Amino acid sequence: MEPLNQKSIERVVSQKALQMGSSFPCQICVVGFLCGVCLTSLFLAALTSFGTFQFGPILFSTMSMANSSGNSTFPNDISMIARSDCHFKLKETERLWDSRSSRERDNEERVSLLYSAWSAELNESTSGGKEGSSLPNAPHLENCKVKTELYEYLDKRTGTDVFPPWTTWKGSLQTFSVAAFNEQMQKLRHEAASEGAYPPWIAGSDEENYPMTRKVQRDLWIHQHPLNCSSPEVKFLLTDWERLPGFGIGAQIVGMTGLLAIAINEGRVLVTNYYNRADHGGCKGSSRSSWSCYFLPETSRECRQRAFELIKSEDAWRKGIVTSKENYTSKHIWAGPTPRKWGLPWNYLQPTTDLNGTLLASHRKMDRRWWRAQAVRYLMRFPTEYTCNLMNEARHASFGKLAAKVVLESLAGDWPKENSAKARSSDIDEYVWSNQKPWVPRPLLSMHVRMGDKACEMKVVEFEEYMKLADRIRRHFPHLNSIWLSTEMQEVIEKTREYSHWNFYYTKVRRQVKSNMSMAEYEGSLGRETSTNYPLVNFLMATDSDFYVGALGSSWSFLIDGMRNTGGKVMAGYLTVNKDRFW
Repeated sequence: MEPLNQKSIERVVSQKALQMGSSFPCQICVVGFLCGVCLTSLFLAALTSFGTFQFGPILFSTMSMANSSGNSTFPNDISMIARSDCHFKLKETERLWDSRSSRERDNEERVSLLYSAWSAELNESTSGGKEGSSLPNAPHLENCKVKTELYEYLDKRTGTDVFPPWTTWKGSLQTFSVAAFNEQMQKLRHEAASEGAYPPWIAGSDEENYPMTRKVQRDLWIHQHPLNCSSPEVKFLLTDWERLPGFGIGAQIVGMTGLLAIAINEGRVLVTNYYNRADHGGCKGSSRSSWSCYFLPETSRECRQRAFELIKSEDAWRKGIVTSKENYTSKHIWAGPTPRKWGLPWNYLQPTTDLNGTLLASHRKMDRRWWRAQAVRYLMRFPTEYTCNLMNEARHASFGKLAAKVVLESLAGDWPKENSAKARSSDIDEYVWSNQKPWVPRPLLSMHVRMGDKACEMKVVEFEEYMKLADRIRRHFPHLNSIWLSTEMQEVIEKTREYSHWNFYYTKVRRQVKSNMSMAEYEGSLGRETSTNYPLVNFLMATDSDFYVGALGSSWSFLIDGMRNTGGKVMAGYLTVNKDRFW
């Protein structure tokens, strides 16, 4: 009897519960509870990012609140809520996606607009147009006219001083007026300049350069700029640049370093004359067909004039006051003795060159490596305005849009809608911050991949081997992801697509498709101006990069290594795929 009563009670309770569940007040309570959950979800969604929907908000207008007829059941309500929730999520996601896409498109348009505006200004400045600008500052571009004026100021004496105005004050600060300083300050500054404190084209500490670099560079400048070029004691070596067929730009520079060594050993002032690679329309006026189209002259104007006067004198030739390249054998020029006036500093070069995982501590041509580095650094100590413009154009083509993005992200206003007038340049802008190098994405690895006809001179390896060395550097410096690539081969450019984890930058020139084409043929197909300008751009980009991967068997890589080792980059190291064939 007791079990029967218990079942009856359970049946009554179940029916009562069902009636209560179907009643309108109970349904109101359930819906109210769900509404509370929905409101909580909305609140949580607002606290999190718009793109995260762990608890999606519900579209309340789709819910039916009239259940008095008893036709709607609790499971149906839940299903309706779920469908409404998903529908809202989809709509909200689409709205946010469209909003983000719209913002991205707007940002891309602003970047393109600023890049185009900078491009127009760059073209105007290159062609001698206006200099003033209300645009945001372009950090990757230099004011070439101002820079060149500074370089020329630092490359000549003032009055009767032995040295140019070199002091421990850096860059543009050396032109800062000292009128406001007391007499003692002016005297100390003059003494520093008269002692030739530092050659201003050397960067980094002594430990970050080849031994004695600062002293050698100072002495080379003094040797090449005698106080009185008309003195009978001053002798000259006047020479054209090498122009035999098949001589690349690297070989020409190597030959000139040999002639500078001869001039130093014989106590002569080196004066360079015809440079065939500058014989094009880009080099204007007196700089045409001259090294001075790209870099400041190797000697003063007075010494050049004196040398050209002496070559007309038979007596000067007979007495040996003036000589030319033809007075020396090829062996003397290319493999002559290294100047010994500074001792034997190459005997203690820091071993920072890596070959096959081992540091090269020494080889039998250490003296030649040290001297060529010093000679090239001197010959390229200051670029001209023409070269500065070439570098501006190259950086703008490769990094301009990235620079525009960085600049726009730093602006408080919505440029160009809120384009406020550009602030007037202050003293710290003009004299201090102007000494900073132009912006590039750093850290930056430069890579020179030499293939093609170079196989007759050195061991040629595939692009993959260069990239293995790049990956080795990246394992130690994981924030490195940018490569400035220099190569004459189109297949190398195409292979960069296989390395999506790297950002590659390179000059936009036509490259070799056939590997059996000689470099002379390739350069001829580009024309003299392009075939000279783009290698020099690559050269200067490589010397300023944070890391370098190349082939020491290539004269070009050899010279780049020398420029880096006299430009504060010794401790950055150098990973090479081969060694020089003469070592």
